[in-house]
Amino acid sequence: MTEKDLKISIAHLYPKLLNLYGDMGNIITLTKRCQWRGISVEIDNIGLGDDIKEHDLYFIGGGQDKQQQEVAEELFSHKDFLHSERDKGAVFLGICGGYQLFGHYYQPFEGDKLKGISLMDAYTVAGKKRFIGNVTIETDFLNPKTLVGFENHSGLTYLENDTKPLGKTVVGNGNNSSDGFEGARYKNVFGTYLHGSLLPKNPHFADLLIELALEKRYGEKIKLEKLNDEFEYNAHKSVTGKAY
Repeated sequence: MTEKDLKISIAHLYPKLLNLYGDMGNIITLTKRCQWRGISVEIDNIGLGDDIKEHDLYFIGGGQDKQQQEVAEELFSHKDFLHSERDKGAVFLGICGGYQLFGHYYQPFEGDKLKGISLMDAYTVAGKKRFIGNVTIETDFLNPKTLVGFENHSGLTYLENDTKPLGKTVVGNGNNSSDGFEGARYKNVFGTYLHGSLLPKNPHFADLLIELALEKRYGEKIKLEKLNDEFEYNAHKSVTGKAY
């Protein structure tokens, strides 16, 4: 099977409500990195009240508490379906507010607790301090090992049991500023506070997500053709290890 014959489908969950700090750039990056290789991409923008059908990759961005409140109950109504998709190997990427809703709950500083969909074993409570600035983390599953991005959140996220961090925090505050970790991963579910947007300057992570999405669709590991990522890695290196 050649890349010219391949296809993936991506569900962009609630883009009109959860799309802060350039999060749409993640969808653009996934799309372009597929198209540059001749891989077809179908994007399904999911709004409030829409059904969610089976896809290879699900993306949800960040938003303020008000937008999270609008999305949370709707997203929870799809919990059983999304759990089934996770267990079939579908790929999920959640950024900031979307990441928080991947866990069991998010408790805002004021107001009712928002139920998450428990795709991963984590929970979030609002803190009194806002964390803003560049972030560099070191992973144990990517090459190169580093991921870079920009955090802007007051939520404190805590991981439990089989949910592992995305990486160790080298620069920045990460999940909660105390345990030294940023983000989370469980099966093919990934969550992170990294905006910026994340994937344009982390092409190695974008390609991993694409490979996992292809594996979900075709039932076999497919290695992607290399691209010329000089500009992407120059952007990556320009902020690696640098505080804001």
